Amino acid sequence: MRRTGVAFAGAVAGCLLLSGCGAIDLPLAGIRVGADGAPHALIRPCGDDTYEKPSLDGWAGAADDGPATTGWDVRKEKLGGDAEFPLFSPPPAWQARHRGEQRLLPKHHYSLTFGHYVTGDSYNGIVEFSTEQITALKPGQVWADDSVMSLDEFEKLAEDSC
Repeated sequence: MRRTGVAFAGAVAGCLLLSGCGAIDLPLAGIRVGADGAPHALIRPCGDDTYEKPSLDGWAGAADDGPATTGWDVRKEKLGGDAEFPLFSPPPAWQARHRGEQRLLPKHHYSLTFGHYVTGDSYNGIVEFSTEQITALKPGQVWADDSVMSLDEFEKLAEDSC
């Protein structure tokens, strides 16, 4: 009986050791409103890190409330550098797959994400927002980390989060 308990404890410890820690969520993505009033996505990976699979998912009602009904996703990996683009028009080289209407929809919640997955140094860049939060922004303001800020404040937040 004792051998079984020791073997079980060893198996659990081995699984925990091999699984490592999961990716942490960092405020490395934001939504900026341009002079024309259009929302733009901001992606700021840490340093020279590559990232993969950026996506925008939108739901009617609460975030994660059923399947995403609007947005886009990218299957590419090893993307690099800071990115800024109209929220519903990712760079053509990314070959995004679009779903649903490509505009902010009333009473919708959204999540813009990207990932950097390397053993021991994994993170997700993420920003969550509602249509109402973005339409309330003034030109030059950014929504990130659940609050309104200037572009300079967002850049500092992203840099300090790395």
